[in-house]
Amino acid sequence: MDYHIINFTPHADARGKLIAIENLKDIPFEIKRVYYMFDTLPNESRGFHAHKTLQQVIIAMDGACRFVLDDGTNREEVVLNRPDVGLYIGQNMWREMHDFSYGCKLVVLASEYFEEKEYIRTYDEFLMSLKK
Repeated sequence: MDYHIINFTPHADARGKLIAIENLKDIPFEIKRVYYMFDTLPNESRGFHAHKTLQQVIIAMDGACRFVLDDGTNREEVVLNRPDVGLYIGQNMWREMHDFSYGCKLVVLASEYFEEKEYIRTYDEFLMSLKK
């Protein structure tokens, strides 16, 4: 399974905490795109796709959600619920997002610019792509 947790080190003092994230240092790829998700209701799910080559690091800036990650053989779950933890997801990993808390805000750091043909949109197509 090509995923792992990245623990970011906060810099803290009496004023609060700050986390700095740097290309190719804290993140194992060059960041080409940043986007965020918010106002997803708890009864809604997102994702249900894979990427051919794109890598991502996802951070729950506020709230929580549950990820289901699948490499075609194994399925594992990860809950994101802290702003000092990132979830790295490598290429060719099916991902689903469920159980969003009210107010959940996710920031996504991506290794590539948006390109629709990079997406694998159905689970059957994902499984077929792994056989190539």
